[in-house]
Amino acid sequence: MSYLSIDVIKIFALGILGFIFATALTPVLTHFLFKYKFWKKNLREKSIDGKDIPNYRKFYKDTETKKPRAGGLLIWLTPLVLAFLFLLLGKTGIPLFEKLNFLSREQTWLPLFALAAGAIIGLIDDLFSVTDLGKYVGGGLRMRHRLLAVFFIGLIGAFWFYFKLDWRTIHIPGNGEIYIGALYILLFVLVNMAIHSSTVIDGLDGLSGGTFASIFAAFAIIAFWRGQINLAGFCSAVLGALLSFLWFNIPPARFVMGETGILGLGTALTVVAFLTDSVLVLPIIAFLLVVESLSVIIQLLSKKYLKKKIFLAAPIHHHFQAKGWPHYKVTMRMWVIGVVMAIIGVAIRMLG
Repeated sequence: MSYLSIDVIKIFALGILGFIFATALTPVLTHFLFKYKFWKKNLREKSIDGKDIPNYRKFYKDTETKKPRAGGLLIWLTPLVLAFLFLLLGKTGIPLFEKLNFLSREQTWLPLFALAAGAIIGLIDDLFSVTDLGKYVGGGLRMRHRLLAVFFIGLIGAFWFYFKLDWRTIHIPGNGEIYIGALYILLFVLVNMAIHSSTVIDGLDGLSGGTFASIFAAFAIIAFWRGQINLAGFCSAVLGALLSFLWFNIPPARFVMGETGILGLGTALTVVAFLTDSVLVLPIIAFLLVVESLSVIIQLLSKKYLKKKIFLAAPIHHHFQAKGWPHYKVTMRMWVIGVVMAIIGVAIRMLG
């Protein structure tokens, strides 16, 4: 059997194992979340600009206060457990376990750290949301505290790439590398913050899970194409966990991803995009994240300076709900867009 075939089997096997492990963990997690009533007790009354949000209450009055948060635990615990499990099993000398080990300093230490760090910040936010600790308008941590935490995670990643890995260039598809020097640090932090702002996509059952599934599938392909087999294995393990989460998150959802899932995925995605030297195609592959984030920014700026709303509701998936689209139509059409854009992004990245 060729090395190429073995690598392909490894990547698919980690995806399947990620799905199986997350699915097996679900009954335990579900029991815990329902036992401790891990959901918001009250709906938000105001938006982040202090305005009334009648559409929000209409969309969520029968769902948000009854569905447990933190279902994203499935997504980030799965690759972490698999990474350390096969690291230990690989020490037995059994070739199969040695091959399935995808923990490596060059490719997966940093994305695993980013995944765990972002997820832990998100878990704290979820804890604040379901208790009386959160005094912020949306529940959870105050926005400035979240932004500060995400900023420092991004700064750690930026310094690691710049000083430890000596990265100074970015890849332009079809053109090659371009030197940007110390601007690399700024770019990394800005991309990480931008992805964080797109976490508003976690608003409909199945939407965020399906969106991130197509994104991580795309980066698994890119990493494999570049010969980064362990990184491709990491993306595949995340993909498997996402598909398992999606199985239980499709309407009517058993639980929602919560900030622990969305923040972990966002910070890990930044690292994966830079490790694969694919940051310029990230807005294409993650097109839905960009659109969701821009819709909120446009809405806020329009309300502030034009004194009117561009969208019936923001982020944009709520605009389509307000127009009368059923939530499943919004979700599934956005899945289609996400898959198409991911394919286009992968194709463009392979130009160079």
